[in-house]
Amino acid sequence: MKAIVQRVLQAQCMINGNSYSSISSGLLILLGVAPEDDETDIEWLAQKIANMRIFADENNLMNKSVIDIKGEIMVISQFTLFASTKKGNRPGFTEAAAPDFANEMYKKFIVQIQKYISESIQTGIFGADMKITSTNDGPVTIIIDTKNKI
Repeated sequence: MKAIVQRVLQAQCMINGNSYSSISSGLLILLGVAPEDDETDIEWLAQKIANMRIFADENNLMNKSVIDIKGEIMVISQFTLFASTKKGNRPGFTEAAAPDFANEMYKKFIVQIQKYISESIQTGIFGADMKITSTNDGPVTIIIDTKNKI
């Protein structure tokens, strides 16, 4: 699994011109699934993101997690995180998981990260054409790949 984690002041997901979901201060997570991903990837990634200390403390140092600040989370599926750009100018997506498997893993990730967060996890619709707007705070953007745990 790959995740782009952005610390945001707000984020919104629009589908067909309508607001589908939104969050205030917290994390916007763009999540990509690979064919070889499994439950251990989900558990490790959810724990890592929920406990990542990227929010400011009283001394303006990044010492607090989304749990500590009681922040919100939005998770958006994004197969394009597995784009291959080695050949030509059109990215290939053969390294991304098949849609049925990716959707199953996406849903399991949402369930897993919800175990850490008191606020409801906001999402988009898997496979939909979504318009995501956000205000990145910092900016703080972290890239995590579960294949690079060590």
